[in-house]
Amino acid sequence: MRERLTGAREMLAQFKGRDYVYGLDCFDRLGGQVAELGKRASVVTSGIGKDWGRPIHERTTSSLAAAGVARAGDLIPGAKPNAPREDVFRIATALKEQAPDVVVAVGGGSVIDAAKAAAVCWRLGGQEGDIDGYFGVGQVSERLGAAGVRMPPLVAAQLASGSAAHLTKYSNVTDTQTWQKKLIVDEAIVPPKALFDYAMTATMSKDFTSDGALDGVAHALEVFYGAKGDVLAKARPVALLAIDLIVNNVKAACADPDDLAAREALGLGTDLGGYAIMIGGTNGGHLTSFSLVDVLAHGRACALMNPYYTVFFAPAIEPQLRELAGIFRQAGYLAGGGSRLKGRELGVAVAEAMLALSRDIGFPTTLGEVEGFSDAHIERALTAAKNPQLEMKLKNMPVPLSAALIDDYMGPILEAAKSGDFGVIRSLE
Repeated sequence: MRERLTGAREMLAQFKGRDYVYGLDCFDRLGGQVAELGKRASVVTSGIGKDWGRPIHERTTSSLAAAGVARAGDLIPGAKPNAPREDVFRIATALKEQAPDVVVAVGGGSVIDAAKAAAVCWRLGGQEGDIDGYFGVGQVSERLGAAGVRMPPLVAAQLASGSAAHLTKYSNVTDTQTWQKKLIVDEAIVPPKALFDYAMTATMSKDFTSDGALDGVAHALEVFYGAKGDVLAKARPVALLAIDLIVNNVKAACADPDDLAAREALGLGTDLGGYAIMIGGTNGGHLTSFSLVDVLAHGRACALMNPYYTVFFAPAIEPQLRELAGIFRQAGYLAGGGSRLKGRELGVAVAEAMLALSRDIGFPTTLGEVEGFSDAHIERALTAAKNPQLEMKLKNMPVPLSAALIDDYMGPILEAAKSGDFGVIRSLE
């Protein structure tokens, strides 16, 4: 294990250098990170009005003050899960009023995603109704260039192992009227400085811990499936180590929240998941998860869907599946004999191993057993997959689908996920 942890640290150092502070008991270094970017900071944070949040807020303010950074105003409440649009606009209004030199986001992935999107709206003057123009790839950079302005610097202090929002170019925002999540993908919103004290994750609940962990697996897994050529060569060691660390430590972290060795392994693993999605991109599991936000936590939705996409992709990703089979076999989730399988049969074996992990940590393995799920979610997911703003997910698939093929091939994948029957999944030759 020590060698794997060392390898993860070396990869993160290569990825972010001194712009990223991470490890156990490093939170008080936040002020130093912020001071390099400005002297007046707006702080967007979770836990306002909560007993568990008070120590975090006090440590944040103390660290800023020690580094000579003043707060630009009152703490700004963060966002609800999945970063609803309403929270984004509320935060953007507060940032406009406080007019800071630097924005500091302290929270989990939804808080950081909302702060990123709010900083975009503040800088570009986005009002409710026109945030849609920022969704997709590179739209923010294009508008910044046209306006002749730059993003305000943002320092992201992560509190939860999972999304790796503190390291990436992604901001997920949810329309709670339609319960559809959309995505801003832009280098302009990468936080120039970030911090993650893995010891802070000991307060995460069992469900929150497992959801975040399997989100990290999904990041690494989907990139590993979809990358090709030089991108695959770069992503492969990052993705495999991320999956290895998470699969072998998530159960221990859930069983004992104060197991700091497991917490550190999950933090490093999910951070590597963030590194992976900066090398390549996610695809099927994430795409469908965006339409399930009202019935499933994000990591749980990805964990449920990826085994079924694995069977669909299997003929195109046999080398990747062999390496994944080794990880799941060592972790005790895949029985012996899988090394002789090929193509779709190998995909089914790996998919079954993924479902075994989900069962082991109490996750559902079919959509049919999810409270509140209905066929309307399948229709929502199929419609969303045809939206040009989410086209990057289709292009990232190892078996790319055009909008014209969605109903014929993604439809059966979703039906399989509903029933648990891999047999209904159609292969695209």
